[in-house]
Formats: sequence, structure tokens, C-alpha cells
Amino acid sequence: MRHIRSAFHASALALALLSLATAPASAHTAPPDPAPRTASATPAGPPRAHRDQAPEEFVALRDIAPTIRQEIRYYTPHNFVGTPIDGYERPMCIVTKDTAKALARAQRSLLKRGYTLKVYDCYRPQRAVDHFVRWAEDLDDEKMKGEFYPQVEKNRLFADGYISEKSGHSRGSTVDITLARLPAAPTRPYRPGEPLVPCYAPKAERFPDNSVDAGTGFDCFDTLSHTDDPRITGTQRANRLLLKETLERGGFTNLPEEWWHFTHKPETFPDTYFDFPVSPRSLPAHH
Repeated sequence: MRHIRSAFHASALALALLSLATAPASAHTAPPDPAPRTASATPAGPPRAHRDQAPEEFVALRDIAPTIRQEIRYYTPHNFVGTPIDGYERPMCIVTKDTAKALARAQRSLLKRGYTLKVYDCYRPQRAVDHFVRWAEDLDDEKMKGEFYPQVEKNRLFADGYISEKSGHSRGSTVDITLARLPAAPTRPYRPGEPLVPCYAPKAERFPDNSVDAGTGFDCFDTLSHTDDPRITGTQRANRLLLKETLERGGFTNLPEEWWHFTHKPETFPDTYFDFPVSPRSLPAHH
């Protein structure tokens, strides 16, 4: 915590010294302590005792839509940081009930066409966002640059909007999501230290992923990830549009800079950034 010293004018200092010289010792009391700061999910959020407990509006996606595939990247080292991220205690998707129900409806529509939804990330605790910020400030750590941001200098990640101190994911209505064609075999685990291939390379050369080819991999820090980038054509563009149009019919809005990023509207908690960990124990007991 930073301590701020108040500046005194010369006249005020002189008066204070005179008072000290004449006042009895009992009058010299320490200034009152500042009001304690309460740790919370947001400036107006729940107190510390409830920080790790989700409100009843949150659910595990698998309880509402069990057929949606889940590949929670931040639980693993296969992400732009290169290590499991703070707050991801289990590889599970947690979202608000409204978001889960909307995803379930979209899934039913896609299953009829031979596709399934697959989530890479859902609710994201503030402690995870803080982890991203610390990593971005460490300019010497670039071990995952070759895959996730090969053409972006790390000192530009904040200015270019790839990293920020708050994330809509922390409000519980945002998901990072893609499509997979059925049947879809599981994606093999990432082996730390294996050779990295740029996230915009041809799909056959990128890290293997059982999802459809959308032109880039997930979390690709590149303008090619913009949903409507004109360089994305053919099947890649068709896959992006199928995902986007299906989710938009269900009440989701796409972030134009990331083809995989969607927020269900209206958000259940439009102004609250939660910090409970991604874990079954964070959810209400009946879940």
C-alpha cells in the first residue's frame, strides 16, 4: 500500500509546533486509522467472507448442456502465458443460468446439422485477469510468442487491446467458443516445450484441435482473428459465420476483434466482476 504524506504550509507547521509545546501529553493522540478496505469481487461486490462463493445465478454448463464439449485452456499450460492460470482449479465451464440455457438451445440446433459447440473459456475470475496483467508486464517472458502472438511485440499487448485489467468474462455471461464437426476425437494434450507454430498457419500445421477451421486458432493475437477480416474466405469464413449466426439467434453478441468471443445479452450481472475460483465448490450446494 502506498503511504501519502500531507504537505503543510509554513504557518500551519509553526502553529502545530506551538501546540505541541504547550499541550499536555494526554492530548497527543494518534490520528484515527483509515476505514478498513473490504476485499470484494468489485468495488460494490460481496465482502471477503463470500468472495469465493458464486451467487445462485451461476451454474456448471455441463448440468444444463452436457453435450457441449469443453476444452478449458487456462486450466492447462497451452495458452499464451504458458502455465495454468490463477483461479482455474478445475477444467470446467461456469456461466450464468441464462447463458447456459441459451447455449443449450444453440447446441440442439447444431446437433441436428452434425456439429457441436466447444468452449475454451467461460466465467473467468478476476484473479486470472490479474495473472494475465502480471504476465504482460514481464516483457522477458515470451515463451509462447511463437504460437499466440508471433507478429505482435509484447510491449504492445495493452495498447493494442489484447490484455486489459478487466474482462467481460468475469461477469459470467461471456464465453470463448467454437464448433467441432461430429464425431470429434479429443484434442491431444499440449506438451510444454514442444515446437510452436503460429496460430494463423494452415490448420494442418497448427497445434491439432478437433474444432473446425476458422482461419486461426483460439487466442490468436492477430488481426486475422477479427471476425470479418476480408482475408478469411471460403470454408474458414463459412465456419465463422455458422458459429456467429447460430449464437446471434440465441441472444449472443460477438466481439468483432475475436471470432470466438460471445456475450449473452442482457447480461445477468452487467456491472459486476467476480473473483470466485473455477471450481465445483464455488457453486451453490444444489449444483
